[in-house]
Amino acid sequence: MNARGEIREFLTSRRARLTPESVGLPSYGQRRVPGLRREEVAVLAGISVPYYARLERGDMSKASPSVLDALARALRLDDAERAHLLDLARAAGPRGRRAPAAPEAGTVRPVIRHLVDAVTGAAAFVGNDRLDVLAVNRLGRALCPGIVASGNLGRFLLLDPAARTFFRDWESAAAAVVADLRTAAARYPGDRQLTALIGELATRSEEFRVRWADHEVMLHHSGVKHLRHPVGGDLELNYEQLDLPADPRLIIFTFSAPPGSPSAEALAFLASWDGASSPSR
Repeated sequence: MNARGEIREFLTSRRARLTPESVGLPSYGQRRVPGLRREEVAVLAGISVPYYARLERGDMSKASPSVLDALARALRLDDAERAHLLDLARAAGPRGRRAPAAPEAGTVRPVIRHLVDAVTGAAAFVGNDRLDVLAVNRLGRALCPGIVASGNLGRFLLLDPAARTFFRDWESAAAAVVADLRTAAARYPGDRQLTALIGELATRSEEFRVRWADHEVMLHHSGVKHLRHPVGGDLELNYEQLDLPADPRLIIFTFSAPPGSPSAEALAFLASWDGASSPSR
């Protein structure tokens, strides 16, 4: 990942979505491109125009936390975008300030596998920030056979035509996947497997290329997923993501349904279905 280029494109895209009126500044003169001018961002951040121009070129080697915080406020960044800016600044900074080597992201400890296997009322998975599926319980295999077979949520969602039927709101699911990969790429720029995955998706998926160019990031820890299973039919499931502090790049994520709901009945059927007979991999 070219950290300076990523910074330039991220700041430019965030500047372009704001108007003077939206940030309390007077609007004057004809604008050749949409959004705030560099000098307007500099005013909002309380820094000089040449300094902001240098930051937007990707030179954040001497940017202090207070400057980055002021920049985040000026550009109205949300929590996910603010964290992304800090990751980009760290990746572009001097060697002493850069993040340490990425921790292991492909090994699941036996106790975590046992924990996932012990979940019986919900589909449970262990994944990482590359969106690899590393372990899954019986119900998860029955609920998401395409994802499990692919081994990676990004590949399934963006490269497998079946994903457009399985995810009833495919557009939102695709946006979340691309945002997750962009966050991971900024946080772990030296992860070669992640870089290779992004390159593969960019080569094979026009949808990925378009969304990647938007530089969107988001927090995606819980929500409701609308799925269409070939056997279980339409399901409305609660999605929860559980971080694992001892394994910082791994997460457990689950799909469940309120007791007594049609989706809960469908999950119960899938749990007894022949396709759910194998334990976590």
